[in-house]
Amino acid sequence: MDCMHTWRGASAIAAFAATAYLCPGTVPAHDADPHANHHAAKTNAIRSTADYEVPDVMLVRQDGRTVSLKKELADGRPVVMNFIYTTCTSICPLSSQTFSELQDKLGGGSSKVHLVSISIDPEQDTPARLREYAHKFGAGPEWRHYTGTLVASVAVQRAFNAYRGVKMDHTPITFVRRTPDRPWVRFDGFATADQLLGELRDTVAVR
Repeated sequence: MDCMHTWRGASAIAAFAATAYLCPGTVPAHDADPHANHHAAKTNAIRSTADYEVPDVMLVRQDGRTVSLKKELADGRPVVMNFIYTTCTSICPLSSQTFSELQDKLGGGSSKVHLVSISIDPEQDTPARLREYAHKFGAGPEWRHYTGTLVASVAVQRAFNAYRGVKMDHTPITFVRRTPDRPWVRFDGFATADQLLGELRDTVAVR
């Protein structure tokens, strides 16, 4: 395949990440993320369900406000959640691009879904950095990014069986919960926007 591209904006980041997976020899060693080749891209995400308990921890939103994660996720809206960090150049841009596409596909129904991205590198990801990252992917008000203490971040990762010890070993995982009384749907691998949308169709009117 031809791995020479011209990249712009968020699509540029996603394209760069895809190149790191599919054409590792074309990415300069000093630019490549250390975990770019640790986890080969999957053609199909693996779907499962689980009854995760949201931990009662305090996180800091991109607007600088300290909030209870449990309360943030208990407003009655469906939740779509992932874990990211702003300096990641492989998994996170792809996952965030998927969230951006989902936001667009939801159209007018996007305000009825809570998109959640939680930093696994909170010591570096300040609210200001999260705001910049969110802007890069066109995040609307319904898509919120969270940081906080390392202890709080690890607690959330552990609660959702997503903790991998160090940030460079994290894997692409997306979680969906339709309502607070329903189990979580878990996608291991790169779920597509259409897959995520399919999980929401029964609860949210989409265009």
